[in-house]
Amino acid sequence: MKLSVLMPVYNEVKTVRAIVDRVLATPFDIELIIIDDESTDGTHGILDELVAEHPGIIRVFKHEVNQGKGAALRTGFAQATGDVVLVQDADLEYTPDDYPRLLKPIEDGFADVVYGSRFLGGEAQRCHLFWHMIGNKMLTLMSNMFTNLNLTDMETCYKVFRKPVADRLQIESDRFGVEPEVTAKIARMKIDGEKLRIYEVPISYFGRSFAEGKKIGVKDGFQAIWCILKFNLF
Repeated sequence: MKLSVLMPVYNEVKTVRAIVDRVLATPFDIELIIIDDESTDGTHGILDELVAEHPGIIRVFKHEVNQGKGAALRTGFAQATGDVVLVQDADLEYTPDDYPRLLKPIEDGFADVVYGSRFLGGEAQRCHLFWHMIGNKMLTLMSNMFTNLNLTDMETCYKVFRKPVADRLQIESDRFGVEPEVTAKIARMKIDGEKLRIYEVPISYFGRSFAEGKKIGVKDGFQAIWCILKFNLF
């Protein structure tokens, strides 16, 4: 099974080499597709070094204008060639050590889509940012009310798709609205007349503070509410 890992990157000079090393250390046949969303902190120089060190494994696509995570994923999905497509952030909040757990429901033939949940319990979690957690849970609840899914973590980075699902996702959101958009679309997507089999598994979470570089904020929460309404009602 070939795994396409999509990694949007924006100003992650401190972490990008470490996360790439961890991705490539996993026991899978990987193509790593990195989308540099106009980083300005020296990230692109490190990406050039990584491509030279891992020829044929890492491909980098550079946006000339910063567009956001959704736009980066739109670029990445168009380039993926693997049997399974996985989304990986470029910071160190999510660990590739969880890949075996994320991929198992697909490998076993149970799932078409797998979400990695920070709220199912059982794995290491950094204890901080209470209101951020509450916001995530409220957005997940609102999304579930429209999709009729019982997800615990709609906003998670770790979303994994069988290639036929990934090929049918047409991402419209440029920024963090991509999370509720993708969730709304897979909730109603059918393949061969059958609804998708969507699973969740517990994952570890080593969350950053805003001082440490966390980028998502209150404005993105309001955008997520709009996207929940937009992609479920309209």
